[in-house]
Amino acid sequence: MEKRQRFSAEFKREAIRMMQTSGKPAAAIARELGVPRNRLYKWAQDAEKKGDQAFRGSGRPKASQDELAALKRELARVKEENEILKKAAAYFARELP
Repeated sequence: MEKRQRFSAEFKREAIRMMQTSGKPAAAIARELGVPRNRLYKWAQDAEKKGDQAFRGSGRPKASQDELAALKRELARVKEENEILKKAAAYFARELP
């Protein structure tokens, strides 16, 4: 199964601008850009309805680099603690009769 293509907001706006100003048919522009013609129409419709709010993204903000680094450090610490506990459990299990 093919992975779904994602296009940036800038790409979408440029495609709409080309469709409105170039005088070429939408099918020709779609072929040039490698997108389905109906998607160009959908982007134009979204831009007309929502204006500046169109193509804002999925709404999920990306984690900051600091937060990501802190979470990685915490994960490493927890993994190390887990390994120590496994070794301790194995050691005490050997001592039991």
